[in-house]
Amino acid sequence: MERYSCSVLSNGLRVVTVGLPHLHSAELAVYIKAGGRNDPPGKTGLSHFLEHILFRGTEDYANSFEIESAFESLGGGINAATDADSTCFYGRIHPRFTLEGLEILSSLILRPKLDGVELERRIIIEEALEDINQGGDEISTDILAGRMLWPDHPLGEPTVGNLPDIKRITRKDLEQHLGSWYLPNNSLVIAAGPLKHEQILLAAERFFGSWQPAELPPSLPVPEQLPNGPACHFVKDADSQICIQLAFRTCRRSAPEMTTLKFLRRILAGGGSSRLHLILREKLGLIYSVDAGIGSYDETGCLSIDLSTAPENLPAVLSATVEELGLLASHRVPEREMERIRTVYLAELDYSRDSVGEMGIRFGWGTLMDVAHTIDQDQQLVHEVTPNMILELAATIFRPENRFLAVVGPIEKIDQDKIYKILTTYPPL
Repeated sequence: MERYSCSVLSNGLRVVTVGLPHLHSAELAVYIKAGGRNDPPGKTGLSHFLEHILFRGTEDYANSFEIESAFESLGGGINAATDADSTCFYGRIHPRFTLEGLEILSSLILRPKLDGVELERRIIIEEALEDINQGGDEISTDILAGRMLWPDHPLGEPTVGNLPDIKRITRKDLEQHLGSWYLPNNSLVIAAGPLKHEQILLAAERFFGSWQPAELPPSLPVPEQLPNGPACHFVKDADSQICIQLAFRTCRRSAPEMTTLKFLRRILAGGGSSRLHLILREKLGLIYSVDAGIGSYDETGCLSIDLSTAPENLPAVLSATVEELGLLASHRVPEREMERIRTVYLAELDYSRDSVGEMGIRFGWGTLMDVAHTIDQDQQLVHEVTPNMILELAATIFRPENRFLAVVGPIEKIDQDKIYKILTTYPPL
């Protein structure tokens, strides 16, 4: 059983430890509650740029090689990630070197040199170009759908940033972003593994205690009124297949129906026995794979379905998908299917007890976002999901006016009006 402890330093920094005495590795992380949604207008990608530039060197480590080497000499590796509303610096490490690992992370956060801006800009531009075709068009269905879900809001923009914005970010912008958001009262340190909370707390006080708090800038809220669908966005790309994302606005991350939403995602595309896999691949033979994902934020969220198919198959694929959504919104899920999904869900929660990384996310990111649950608590919530709860949520989410479709590929081979008609009217719910 995980042993979760959380303390708060005098500067507001939360320190979390997840004791996992049965494991033989540790995970360290520093979370900052700032991501793409906190980028100022005209500076998309600033949070992501700052995450990159911190690895360019600190007062204690001259460059990225020294930082990487220092962490690897402790039996681990260091990495970082930026998403819509958080940035995380993390690494797996041998438990006996936990304190040394925390010192390296504190150097990154508190004593960066912010050097190498132009070099890092070139690297980030290469990363951004992965989602842009030869004609300069955005081809990420995630981004295209996001802009329909949350138009004119940072949540709808790429975390890596738009190319013109990446090119105009300056060292001063990075300094200001660091000073505005990288604050102890906006951050969290977590250590997961065979560790003692008291030891981690003392180390956090030693390495992060001098970090000074300050008032946080406001985040741009998501408007209460957003444009309805159905909506389609088509982008031509030189590919042999059509890639689509069918997205739906859903609940905020702390909503009571979140577990039901996760259950619904598994019913749709949670494995080889999931509905869309069975109908689209095993019955019709129109796709190779299908995925579904959930995005969750303070005040909103989304459920998305992603797949690829030949252009001539798109009408049949979309019709079958929307028909399956209609069935979920109008017919109770059979108890046998419910129990199969429930069993897998409960098992995967148990499996996560053996992963320091998953425990670090559960209690690190979860505490940062005020949604941390123990595995036992989540398993109880899974037991409480009923067919009626699935039915009610599906009927709310899958309404035609909540359908947003991004289509990328050889779109000249498809009838766009026909696709929109399917999305709009088929089947009646």
